[in-house]
Amino acid sequence: MSPASTGPAAASPRRRRLGWPRRGFAQVLLMQLAVATGVAVLATGLFLAPLSSQLDDQAMRRALAIAETTASPRVAAGLLASEPSANGPLQAEAERIRRSTGAEYVVIMDRRGVRWSHTEPEAIGGVVSTDPSQALAGRHVMGIESGTLGRSARGKVPLRDDEGRIVGAVSVGIEYDSVRERLLGAIPGLLAYAGGALAVGALAAYMISRRLQRKTHDLAFSDISALLAEREAMLHGIREGVVALDGAGRIRLMNDEAQRLLGLGPEAGGRLLEDALGPGRTADVLTGRYTGEDLVTVRGHRVLIANRMPTDDGGAVATLRDRTELEQLGRELDTTRGLIDALRAQDHEHANRMHTLLGLLELEMHEEAVRFVTGAVGVHRATAEQVTEKIHDPLLASLLVGKATVAAERGVSLRITSGTLLPDRLVDPRGLVTVVGNLVDNALDAAAASEDPRIAIEVRVEDRTVVLRVSDSGPGVPDSRRELIFAEGWSTKVPPVHGRRGLGLALVRRFAERQGGSVRVAEAGPATGGGAEFTVVLPEALAEQHLEPGPRSAGGTR
Repeated sequence: MSPASTGPAAASPRRRRLGWPRRGFAQVLLMQLAVATGVAVLATGLFLAPLSSQLDDQAMRRALAIAETTASPRVAAGLLASEPSANGPLQAEAERIRRSTGAEYVVIMDRRGVRWSHTEPEAIGGVVSTDPSQALAGRHVMGIESGTLGRSARGKVPLRDDEGRIVGAVSVGIEYDSVRERLLGAIPGLLAYAGGALAVGALAAYMISRRLQRKTHDLAFSDISALLAEREAMLHGIREGVVALDGAGRIRLMNDEAQRLLGLGPEAGGRLLEDALGPGRTADVLTGRYTGEDLVTVRGHRVLIANRMPTDDGGAVATLRDRTELEQLGRELDTTRGLIDALRAQDHEHANRMHTLLGLLELEMHEEAVRFVTGAVGVHRATAEQVTEKIHDPLLASLLVGKATVAAERGVSLRITSGTLLPDRLVDPRGLVTVVGNLVDNALDAAAASEDPRIAIEVRVEDRTVVLRVSDSGPGVPDSRRELIFAEGWSTKVPPVHGRRGLGLALVRRFAERQGGSVRVAEAGPATGGGAEFTVVLPEALAEQHLEPGPRSAGGTR
């Protein structure tokens, strides 16, 4: 393609084309102006159409009224007593009435239709040009007719004498041009009203369009449609929960992830957030009662991180992130670090024992070496056997053995009470492991600073209900804080590197309440030094016990 040919083609898209505007506010303005103009024209037409008929009717009724007034017995007597003449009394009376009423003509006729009066004297004595039969028959007649004087609105009535006999008729005409003039005279005023209404409508349309322009940021409808489509795709595609609230605290929008995290359905839209969620920290965080960044809350079994951003209309947009798996990983990391510290200490202790054992063997003190090894191994074996004899669930038993090792390395005495007995029939062993792990970790932290650090754990069964008690020798929990410690995000400890504290006891309470149970804290007994004692009651925590089938004989059948 040559340069000459590319020049006009390149310039043509820049030319401004006339046609339908692209901006949304301009489209709305044109549509509103078109509607206002159409309504004004239609209203004017609808008003003019009946106005013409109304003016015709008024003219005809006026002509009929003049005719009725003229058709008096005195005129009837004058008709019978005289002859049709341009100088006769009836002509004079008719002209007087015509001039006083402004009628076009007043015609008095006998039963033959012969005129006794007329605006043109030479027409007196002639027969009328329109049919007078209906008036002569005794009926009142009105209409628009054409005669010798042109088109007029006419009224015809019978003329009766004193005895009521019809001796003739009276016909009165109103010039139709006067009716048309009245109609045309009304049009300018009507158009002025219509123009004023159209101007007010145009001004209102302009103001509404300008407001729409500001609200839509001067975007075209196609752009708004594309933005809405992109918003829907983004909201329902991201893996963060988004909840939009209006100024009254009602749910305006909630994407799929937010419904999943909060356990709500689409029917929650339009409801107050507190009614949909119920009272609690989650509702307080999302409604703005608690302020801050990355606020931690627990919804069901999920740990959520919430952030809230107010909007210009008084509402807010809140985002939710699921931190459950990260929190579990963090707790596992804490446990792993504790185990690593314990293994490091055990490694150091093991090296000391190996050096001691090597010295005993080099000194050929074999019996002392055997007693030394037997005593070292027996301590750990006794701890494991003590736990597994009373805790038959393998997950919980493994947890307590590990916690006992960590407690020993931290110088804390961890004891399983004599009343403990838990069969291997837990409905949710992982949930109970979470509860016991959180309570024991808190007890270790609290008891470690005491003079005689001790922890006592009791797990007993009442039918299918599991009752767990964890007591420590720490400073205890004051009465004023015994409810506060179960709130999400509340803690007296320094936050770890991986995240926040204040979730362990909240998860314990949520798990207990989800199982229909409870958790409470009180002062521990003298056996553990009067620290804190946590009691968790879990109804229906054990599966129903089924009878085991009896032993089969060697030759028996199934």
